[in-house]
Amino acid sequence: MNFALLRKIRIAVSLLLFVLFTVIYLDLSGIVAQKLYNYVTYLQFIPSILKFISIIGISATGFIVVIAFTFMFGRVYCSSVCPMGTLQDIISFISRKLNKKKHFRLKKGYKILRYSLLGASIISFFSGSLILINLLDPFSNTGKIFTNLARPILILVNNFTSFTLGKLNVYWLYPVEIRGISYTAIGFSLIVLATVGVMSFTKGRLFCNTICPVGTLLGLFSKYSLFKISIDRDNCISCNLCEQVCKSGCIDKKNKIIYFDRCVSCYNCFEVCPKGGIGYANSILKRREIEPIKFDNKRRELISKTFLYLIGLSSISLGQIKVIPKKLSKIPNLKKNAVSPPGSRSISHFTGKCTACHLCVSACPTQVLQPSLWEYGFVGILQPHMDYKASFCNQDCIICGQVCPTGAILPLTVNDKKVTQIGKVNFIKDNCIVETEGTECGACSEHCPTKAVQMVPYKKLHLPEIKNEYCIGCGACEFACPVKPYKAIFVDGNKIHQTAKKKIEEKIQQKVDLKSDFPF
Repeated sequence: MNFALLRKIRIAVSLLLFVLFTVIYLDLSGIVAQKLYNYVTYLQFIPSILKFISIIGISATGFIVVIAFTFMFGRVYCSSVCPMGTLQDIISFISRKLNKKKHFRLKKGYKILRYSLLGASIISFFSGSLILINLLDPFSNTGKIFTNLARPILILVNNFTSFTLGKLNVYWLYPVEIRGISYTAIGFSLIVLATVGVMSFTKGRLFCNTICPVGTLLGLFSKYSLFKISIDRDNCISCNLCEQVCKSGCIDKKNKIIYFDRCVSCYNCFEVCPKGGIGYANSILKRREIEPIKFDNKRRELISKTFLYLIGLSSISLGQIKVIPKKLSKIPNLKKNAVSPPGSRSISHFTGKCTACHLCVSACPTQVLQPSLWEYGFVGILQPHMDYKASFCNQDCIICGQVCPTGAILPLTVNDKKVTQIGKVNFIKDNCIVETEGTECGACSEHCPTKAVQMVPYKKLHLPEIKNEYCIGCGACEFACPVKPYKAIFVDGNKIHQTAKKKIEEKIQQKVDLKSDFPF
């Protein structure tokens, strides 16, 4: 068998999956991305495990496929499926192009560091906290880099191009507004990118074999793989070319041993070996060659998604707020709980399943989902929350539940979404412009989709009156409120999501004189 061909197949598969990963995070329209979410995230290891725990369904069995392939052929997940792995390969490729004399060599196993991080992550998970997984999961960290660094840059380029083309009366692109900036998320993403970038630029796949808990776990499985890459001592001429191209640093040229638990199955060694001294060997039958690898890509049908409008800002915009306050509000909005996304069921369920991959943040059309700082406490840092200072949650949007790869946000129908109460509205009269400045406003009531906020007579004006049984916690009222710095109306999150009542619309009965020629 031509083992060198495996490298070309591996590169093609990894680039294809990386391009698809890029699309689901950077597609500004969301139209193409909606068709790809489930396919791209199906084989992501940590998200698949968490989703399986939540729903126990076929759509969440990707991790089982990964484990099966690992027991067969080693860490093919790390070489072809993991976006962080491909990102490292791209950086390493650039490094080798800049320095063509660069060679790799055998590295230390770093077993204490690797297994300590893996053990701490497992203990943290079973103790009910995902803090270490949030910080170390390769898929989620790559998602943070794309959402918090690449996407804003793309939006700026898009808007500049749109503006330039508009001057030429060409309207192929439309501007996209950036709502909400998390400097914490940007800072963390920069640290991750810098760490991975330096390690891969200088040492290849060092990140995978020192820090990444997924790589360490799959490395344990690969030690028992049925087929392993090994050195044929009879054909090996000790040219050391294999060691020089091994970006995992797992080939011992002196003893002619490959440490397969650290091997990421990049197949670089296959291509450079001049004598065919390296190949797959059956670890049980001691055979040297195997049949060609066949990848079964047949999967379940794509779940149909509800069509979303492109911009997703409904009728609420800053331009519609006609009232400009003259005074600053004084009473702070003391929120007891953060607001978790609709479909997350409860704050504890959400924080216990979310790996902060920020896929929902990039997909949210109104950009109300923003990375948290302390809203969920330290263990929930960077997990998305509903930020009503940035935007609001559209009543007809269900995309966050459709794209979540871990089951932290479960899918909802549009009808269920409309009665899911993720929080309750609170009103502070002494902050309201009606009370402080004697001016009519009504922005909160005007934009409330459930009519949980209505205006009632007050000192010859009208003051908001809230009815929480109808409130779903969408934050439209809080976002529309013009008062600064503290809103006069705000949403406090429900620890456990509840069901709101539907307000029965009052029908206006009009008597019509049927004998009249013009009854209207």
